[in-house]
Amino acid sequence: MATATQTLIDKSFLERLERLTIHWQKSFPGLVGGHNASRFPGAGQEFLDHRNFHHGDDLRAVNWRAYLRLEKLFLKMFQVEPRVPVRLLLDTSATMGTGTPPKFDYARKLAAALAYVGLVRLDTIVLCPFDSALGQEQVCSGGRHRFGPVSDYLSRLELTGTTDFLAVARKFAGKYVNRGLLVIVSDFDPDQDCEKPLQYLAEFGHELFLVHLWADEDRIPPWDGELDLTHAESGAKLEIDFDPGARERYTQAFDEYGEQLRRIALRHGGRYVGLPVSMPVEEAVFGPMVRARGVE
Repeated sequence: MATATQTLIDKSFLERLERLTIHWQKSFPGLVGGHNASRFPGAGQEFLDHRNFHHGDDLRAVNWRAYLRLEKLFLKMFQVEPRVPVRLLLDTSATMGTGTPPKFDYARKLAAALAYVGLVRLDTIVLCPFDSALGQEQVCSGGRHRFGPVSDYLSRLELTGTTDFLAVARKFAGKYVNRGLLVIVSDFDPDQDCEKPLQYLAEFGHELFLVHLWADEDRIPPWDGELDLTHAESGAKLEIDFDPGARERYTQAFDEYGEQLRRIALRHGGRYVGLPVSMPVEEAVFGPMVRARGVE
């Protein structure tokens, strides 16, 4: 039987992720922040882990004893405090269960990839599932060898119900008073008022990185004729007559909504990336997410 780790991310993807760093743009008072271009955490007092050596890494951090034994270059990783807090809000509401593959499965793989990048770089990432409230968090820290429990945690998560984004934003701001990088992975259900809670979180001082997921049919519905639609969360019903003209207007409105989310993020010094779940996760990480400077 495949393990949870193998199910979420395969070994070759993990090896490629070791070259990345989670990027934040703001400088937070009292914390290591700003444009964190370095791919090595720096000198420290407490040794924590090794990672594979990559081109551009600091040769002074190579474990030469390990090289003499194994004929392979490894970098020594040390604890560097303090670090910018990184939190990841993961949408577990019912609308995330739609799509092929389901947006929820895709979101868990993205969360696993970001958690692994953070573990390798010795960042501490807090994973927070949410629907109408914040769920039980999972703290990811301490090096790559801690990835198994993180992957198991994400694999156990289930879709839980409706979304109350504003209530979640208020709860989050009250619970996490130290400002930091806030990654939100969601379909940002248009039936929710997302602008107000996002504005609230940004004004509280968090740097936003919005990862907007959608299924192909969310953007370009493939159906024709008279349709009876039921919202996955609210149960609200809608009868519409769908034709090519209606489809074009719908897609235009969908793209405008994504642009609205992008403007909200940029207005507050954050970033936005939109991802169709038909795009392989590995391609999404090393393509749009790198271009958006969410990782580098």
